[in-house]
Amino acid sequence: MPPRKTPLGVWVALACAAVIIVVDQATKLLVRKHLVLEQDRIEVIPGFFDLVHVQNRGAAWGMMQNQTLFLSAVSIIMLVLILAFRRSILEDTFTHFAVYGLLISGIIGNLIDRIKYQSVTDFFDVYIGDKHWPVFNVADSAICIAVFLYIVTTWKKPDTPPHPVDEKA
Repeated sequence: MPPRKTPLGVWVALACAAVIIVVDQATKLLVRKHLVLEQDRIEVIPGFFDLVHVQNRGAAWGMMQNQTLFLSAVSIIMLVLILAFRRSILEDTFTHFAVYGLLISGIIGNLIDRIKYQSVTDFFDVYIGDKHWPVFNVADSAICIAVFLYIVTTWKKPDTPPHPVDEKA
């Protein structure tokens, strides 16, 4: 039996993931190099969006502070599960290949930081008045967009199968 051919979408997803990982790491490097930790603030959109330098030693919203080893292990396990079970959880659609690439890049981007710095560099600060959203980065954005796309595309399944059966056969 000939080996199964990898769908083009998988290669596109992996290429997109590589680009996002590079952008994530490059932006984090720029922040670490040019913004003083928890001091500098570059106002981008007054009253709404700034660039800052925060080192998050926990998970989302600062939960599980100083649990780098555990969070790294969870990231690796999730990455392995996503890679191993892609066909079970994602359909072979453009959107789900995008979800695949975004999830992989987000997990790897933050995992690199956890392994290299024992924390994750965050820098996007969105706020209204004095109410701030938790500071985040490109990898976090990739994960959030992936989850949103996955929910939207799987929320309500159509009543018909995605590949209609040819009734003439």
